Amino acid sequence: MSGAKEALTIVICSDFGAVTGGQAKVAIESAIGLKKQGHRVLFFAATGPADTSLAEAGIEVHCLGQHDLLGNPSRIAAAVQGTWNWAAAAALDRLLDSLPRENTVIHVHSWAKALSPLIAQPIRKSGLPAVYTLHEFFLSCPNGGFYNYQKSEVCTLTPLSPQCWLTHCDAHNYARKLWRNARLLYAQKLARLPEAFSDFITISAFQRRIVEPYIPAGARLHRLSNPVNVEDPGQKSDPTAGDIVFVGRLSPEKGTFLFAEAARKIGLVPTFVGDGPIAADLAARFPEARLLGWQKEEAVRRLMRNARALVFPSLWYEGQPLTILEAKALGLPIVVADTCAGSDEVEDGVTGLWFKSGDVDDLARALAELRDDARVTAMSHAASRAYWAEPKTLDRHVDGLLSIYRGMLDARRSAVAGRQPIQNRAAPIEAAAP
Repeated sequence: MSGAKEALTIVICSDFGAVTGGQAKVAIESAIGLKKQGHRVLFFAATGPADTSLAEAGIEVHCLGQHDLLGNPSRIAAAVQGTWNWAAAAALDRLLDSLPRENTVIHVHSWAKALSPLIAQPIRKSGLPAVYTLHEFFLSCPNGGFYNYQKSEVCTLTPLSPQCWLTHCDAHNYARKLWRNARLLYAQKLARLPEAFSDFITISAFQRRIVEPYIPAGARLHRLSNPVNVEDPGQKSDPTAGDIVFVGRLSPEKGTFLFAEAARKIGLVPTFVGDGPIAADLAARFPEARLLGWQKEEAVRRLMRNARALVFPSLWYEGQPLTILEAKALGLPIVVADTCAGSDEVEDGVTGLWFKSGDVDDLARALAELRDDARVTAMSHAASRAYWAEPKTLDRHVDGLLSIYRGMLDARRSAVAGRQPIQNRAAPIEAAAP
């Protein structure tokens, strides 16, 4: 059995070596947190350059310097890499072969934007226990979101069913949709990528309900929140000051236009912090909107802290929106779509308001309710109390990871020794540290 103080060897795999979004940020921050607790951490990434904070923390970085799929100048090369990234598979194979077998675990954060399903081969060959964090839905849905980008609505079709193959749901074109379907079919049936993992981590209760039917039989399913790097600023002295803001990528599935339309209905000037492919269209259609563009992290936190409320009108499921957690920590009431994973973190009428997803009139109704100063103040204080009662700190996240890792190693040792079978699907779902 593994001792509580046993130093582990942890291989963290990520499409990206630098912070390009929430997945990579969590992978990098958790790697640094694990290293600080005395474990050997190796960070394996397809794209570079790697974030300098990794090497500075003493982490062994293996970055291949490849293109991600969207950044590849050749569409054909991107399609091949996205399905069969032989270079990444070979490099991962060499790395895993060099590591001790007794106390090593593999943790994959992403594969669909650079690494490809071929990473299943070296993981399976190594015999090491491996866990995958379900930041998105690429293991079960071709476009990774259970979302129809053409109709701007959640997709309820069975993945890879005949109806799925015939439906153009991709954000770009039907040809890419067909390629993504073919890649998922390959990942599931030939590469058997889902079966390479003994364990899976979901990041919200909402997400777990979506992915549970697609988890392979015999795998263990854990719940562990992503970490949030926010210091406690205390309750806001004037919760009613400031604008109602949207923070994030300006894209249709994020509900950007929905917020602008709802704000116009009640005569509210909407404020957008972020950038994205529809920024110019948003400015043209809603000239009254305040578009602050991309901001550094410190500036975003300052803008959020000084805001009256956050609006999170996402039209798709999401996984666990870090923006919502940050807003709670900063004492902001949050207006959130009811069919979004962010609703897990908002108690309707207490720490924020729910509205019917995609319904511009219901969102306008929720925004109008934020004109009540007393109610905004009460929700602001409640949001702050709720978050800081159980903060999603990096230390708590790392403790949860180590509990999962050690459980994986114990299960493998027990299975090898023949003392007991690896937990089957019918067993209760494990709960990791919050």
